[in-house]
Amino acid sequence: MEFAHFGSTTWSDPLEVTHDPSDLERGCWAVVVTFEGELTAVRFGRRHEGGAPPGDARRWPGTTGWRPTLDSRGYVDGVEEIRRRIAAGTVYQVNLTTLLEAPLPEEAHLPDLAAVLAEGNPAPFAGVVHVPSAGLDVVTASPERYLTREGPRLVSSPIKGTAPTIEAMLTKDVAENVMIVDLVRNDLQHVCEPGTVAVERLCAPESHPGLVHLVSDVVGTLRSGVTWADVLSAAFPPGSVSGAPKSSALTAIADLEPTPRGPYCGAIGWVDADHPAGPCGELAVGIRSFFATVDPDGVRRLRFGTGAGITWASDPAGEWAECELKADVLVGLASGRVVT
Repeated sequence: MEFAHFGSTTWSDPLEVTHDPSDLERGCWAVVVTFEGELTAVRFGRRHEGGAPPGDARRWPGTTGWRPTLDSRGYVDGVEEIRRRIAAGTVYQVNLTTLLEAPLPEEAHLPDLAAVLAEGNPAPFAGVVHVPSAGLDVVTASPERYLTREGPRLVSSPIKGTAPTIEAMLTKDVAENVMIVDLVRNDLQHVCEPGTVAVERLCAPESHPGLVHLVSDVVGTLRSGVTWADVLSAAFPPGSVSGAPKSSALTAIADLEPTPRGPYCGAIGWVDADHPAGPCGELAVGIRSFFATVDPDGVRRLRFGTGAGITWASDPAGEWAECELKADVLVGLASGRVVT
C-alpha cells in the first residue's frame, strides 16, 4: 500500500503527483522537497485519523555495511577549508554533511523501519512518505520544525547547537543558533507583514534520545496572497542546514560535498489548502531521515545524512564527533544494534 503518515493522520490511495509548488494552493498533499529544490507532492484519495502508520518493527531486517560518502579525513579537510573561507570573509557559517549509505535487503520495507524508529526514537516531526511509484520512500524522525502554517501565522524553529548534555554545550553552539535565527528572520520578512516577524523563543534546550539541541522559534504573519511557492522561494533551503550568508554557504556545500543530499536537509511534511480553519501545513527539516534509492544497476540503497554547523571556532575533529553523535542512535536502530 502506498501512503503517507504524519502525526495521527494516514493518507492512502494516491490520486495525483505534482512537482509544481503552485498546485499546493488546492487540496491536501504530502510533500518532499530535496535539498537541491526538487519538489514532489502527492495528493491522496483517502484520509484516516488515529492509529499508527502501516509497518511492523518485527519485520525490519536491519542493514549493515554502512559507508560514508565523505569520510572522516575528507570531513576534517572540509572543515578546514570552510575555516579558510571564513577567514577570507566570504562566509560565516556552513553546515557540512555526509551521507551514510548501505545496501538495502530485498525484503526491507521502509514503513517497517518507521515502526522501529517510533519505538526507539520518537520524534515530534516523525513521518513516512511511502509512494515508490512517485519516487518517494522516505522515513523521518526529524526533531526540527522547518515551517508550520496555521492560516496567516508562520513559524520556523531552527535547531543549532548539539551536545550529549546541556552542560557540554559550547559558546560556539549559542553563537551558531543566534546567527541562524537572524537568517531565518530575514527569510520570513520577505513573505510576512512588516513588523510581525519576531523571536518567541531563543536557544531553548530540548532533549532527544542521546543528545540535547538548542532550539529557537521565529514567527510572522503572512502577507495576504502569499503562496507556498512564495514561502519556499524566500526560505528554502532551511537556514539551519545551509549556513550564512546562505548563497555563500550553498556555494561551499556544492564545492565540498561529493553527492547531492536529496531529501536529507530538505523539507518533509504535508500542506492542506482546504482546511476549514484556513490554509495550514507542517514541514519538517529533513534531518534524522532515511530514504531509499536505486542504483543504475538496480541495487537498492538506504541513505542517512548527518552533519554539523562549521564556524571559525570549530574544532575539525569535534565536528566529526558531532556527526557521529547525531547518527549513532538512528543508524544503530536501522542496523538492529540498538534494542528498543
